[in-house]
Amino acid sequence: MLGWMAWTWPTALLFVGIFTAIGVLILLEVRYPGGQARNGVLGLTTTRGDRLFITLLGSAFIFFAWLGLMGPPLWWPLAISIGWGTFCFWKV
Repeated sequence: MLGWMAWTWPTALLFVGIFTAIGVLILLEVRYPGGQARNGVLGLTTTRGDRLFITLLGSAFIFFAWLGLMGPPLWWPLAISIGWGTFCFWKV
């Protein structure tokens, strides 16, 4: 049924990770409503969802830049993206 999409395990894991992150944000919103907006990484007032979006968008740019400049393997941009995500969510 989905053979035309050429799904691979890394692609499936990427989407599972994104949907899991969205699920965690939903659970956090149910448990702690409001999410307390705060100054984010770009100097914008952001909520949890905004920070997730900025993290995902920044990670995509990190991977595209790495592929364009260095090529595979992709372990280093993965580590940089995890650091970027941590910075986006923990910056006060």
